[in-house]
This record gives sequence, structure tokens and C-alpha cells, in this order.
Amino acid sequence: IEELLIGADVGLEATDRIMDLLREGSGGEDPREFLRAEVLELLGADEPDTKPAPTPRAIIVIGVNGVGKTTSIAKLARLLEGQNQRVLLAACDTFRAAAADQLGIWAERLGVELIRHGDGGDPGAVAFDACSAARSRGADVVIIDTAGRLHTRVNLMEELRKIKRVCVKVLGEGAVETYLALDATLGQNSLVQAREFTRRLEADGIILTKLDSTAKGGIVIAIRQSLGLPVRYIGVGETLDDFAEFD
Repeated sequence: IEELLIGADVGLEATDRIMDLLREGSGGEDPREFLRAEVLELLGADEPDTKPAPTPRAIIVIGVNGVGKTTSIAKLARLLEGQNQRVLLAACDTFRAAAADQLGIWAERLGVELIRHGDGGDPGAVAFDACSAARSRGADVVIIDTAGRLHTRVNLMEELRKIKRVCVKVLGEGAVETYLALDATLGQNSLVQAREFTRRLEADGIILTKLDSTAKGGIVIAIRQSLGLPVRYIGVGETLDDFAEFD
């Protein structure tokens, strides 16, 4: 079982904890059934709150370059639109060349409105305009794309804090969530990214991308055990519909 857990990307730290539980608690029970129950209990605490979400609300998506933030935002917009929620997109990645254009293509394909400024503009100003537009135009959700960044870049991390402050100022404290996008194929490296990001910026959940590839899903257990963060959404393919709430 220990070998299977490590091979499934659960990671050494989380595997050690699980093995300790198995040794202490399984008794005469089938260890696999005991393990299943423990994992379900661990992840069951992540079930989303059933109370109605504030309207409008903001979802800020953060993460390093290349994890699939922009594509995940488009997929999330599609999912929410399918739930009869009106969505706005905000191009707060004013740093990467053509980032707003890429988001614009998705917005056009989805038939949703995009709020953007020129390249090199202030991401906080884009966030302010987007949240204000959501309020005035009766939108339910504004999803905010941010520039990919390494957690070691202090100025860029401060920029993310500013975006969140602006959203909270316009929409209120309980109406802003931050989701960290992680690439499932990177295994334990994604856990290191998550740990460093959340050390500098509070996150409310994970969007785990590229689970359709060679990735092993055990990373969700490692993230939950090590960081206490729930996995909210998973990306399982390249089309707009290859996206789901994590169960």
C-alpha cells in the first residue's frame, strides 16, 4: 500500500501519515477499505458550502506560468454559464504579451463580456473596472485572470494582494475567492508551488489542471493533508467541457 500511495503522487509526507493511521487503526479490517474510508473522510471536509453565494462575486485565479490558468478560466466560465450564472471575464494579466487577446478569444467563443485595458496597464485598475461592471450590469460572477508569476517575485505577489484588496473594496469581504491553479502532471512540485504561494497569499481552493494526462490523482490528498486546501475544480481534457467540480 505504501508503494502504491507514493506511486500515485500522494507524496512521502502524506503517505507517512496515512501509513501511521493504517498501522494504528485498521485492526482486523481490510486495510484497503480502511484506507478508502480515511481518504473519503479527509476529502469529505472539502464539500462546498451550500449557502447561496453573494452576488456579484469575484474569483481570482493565480499560479505560475504554464499551468493552464487562462484555459481553466474559460472552462470555469462555461461551467458557471451552464448553471445560469452571468459571467464577466477580467484580463488582469497586463504583463504577458497577447494574454488579454488570448482571453478575448475565449470570451468571444463563450459569448461573455471581457473587461480589459492596454498592455502594461495597472491590473488593479482592471479589477476595479471589472467588479464595478459586474455590479452595474447585473452579473453573477467576475473571473479574474492574473499574470503567471513565481512565488519568489515579491513585487508580483504584492500585485496579487492589491487585486484582491480592490475586489474586496468593490464587492465586499465575503464575495471574493482566490483559486490557485496547479498542474497535476508536476506531482510533488505542484505541492511545493502551492505551499510557497499560500505562504504569501491566502487561497480558498485549488483548480487542478491536466488530470487527463499521465498525472496521478494522489496529489489532491497531499494538498489537503499538507495545506488544508480543498480542490474545487479539475481539468480533464482540452475542450471547454472537460472541466468539473471536484467530488
